[in-house]
Amino acid sequence: MPQPRPRNILLTGRPGIGKTTVVRRFVALHSAKRFSGFYTDELREQGRRTGFRIITLDGAKGILAHQEAKSRFRVGKYGVNVEEFETLALLRLDVRIANLDLFIIDEIGKMECFSQLFIASVRLLLDSPTPVLATVAQKGAGFISEVRSRSDITLIQITAQNRDMLPQQLSRMIFGEAN
Repeated sequence: MPQPRPRNILLTGRPGIGKTTVVRRFVALHSAKRFSGFYTDELREQGRRTGFRIITLDGAKGILAHQEAKSRFRVGKYGVNVEEFETLALLRLDVRIANLDLFIIDEIGKMECFSQLFIASVRLLLDSPTPVLATVAQKGAGFISEVRSRSDITLIQITAQNRDMLPQQLSRMIFGEAN
């Protein structure tokens, strides 16, 4: 008897292991599918990381966090731009978007969780019939811990050994396709 397809898949792993790369490669495999969501990317100046950018799947870009940002929300040396994050992310994480094949969230982490609207949206998405593929911080309390411990998620640890095969494995898990 075939296994039921997981509805919500969370990818986790140490920083720099390739969570975002797996998500981007997965999305690239499925140009005919309808996805909504975002991924994050590092901002670099002269070889040094200076912040993080949010890039939506429909091409909008903004600053998620920057070391020079004036913000009361901080993670390490980075000031988090909650307002810009919400402006870009929340429109793409709306459970009312029709005819979607999948929501993509990269990532559910400390910076993103400063937004109570983001937390509320993610809860709704995880409870919706539309599948979710998300990355989640390896460690964290509060909402990060809540999401990781949900009974309706499949949590996959990304390692150097499995990351190159994961986009195709995720295709089989989510859509039953080998790609």
